[in-house]
Amino acid sequence: MPERTLQLGVIGRPHGVRGLVHVTSYTADPADLAAYGPLDDGTGRRWRLRWRGDGVAQLGEVVDRKTVWVADRDTAARLTNTRLLIDRDRLPAPAEDEFYHADLVGLAAFGPDGEELGRVAAVHDYGAGVSLEIGALLIPFTRDTVPEVDLAAGRLVVQPPGEVEARP
Repeated sequence: MPERTLQLGVIGRPHGVRGLVHVTSYTADPADLAAYGPLDDGTGRRWRLRWRGDGVAQLGEVVDRKTVWVADRDTAARLTNTRLLIDRDRLPAPAEDEFYHADLVGLAAFGPDGEELGRVAAVHDYGAGVSLEIGALLIPFTRDTVPEVDLAAGRLVVQPPGEVEARP
């Protein structure tokens, strides 16, 4: 996946026999996934979707500027686990003090004393809050533990919780 491409969703298992599929959307409002227009799958194929129910969509491949809708279960089944991607520049700018997780990956992390702790290797969100993986550290992504994020400079400042000793 190119560096500036983000995953907005994934195609799941088929739903019924007429080509519908379950789709997991990673957009704030799942219904917004269809509004982004054609989505790439990482292999050069582009897909449109129309929601047909809660988490169920009709998929169509864009071929020569025309949409060819999936019409049978077997074709839909072959699309299971297909990622739906978008170029980062097609997304709206985040609000002030909000960040796309992908924009945080790779930032240099510094302690409050200026010592480099490493780079953000991954951003995890298991439902109880977002965490940043920096080397062996897993830091909650809150204003208290990450008081400064400077995307333009490619860095952030980490103030580890009291029980964590930050060492590179």
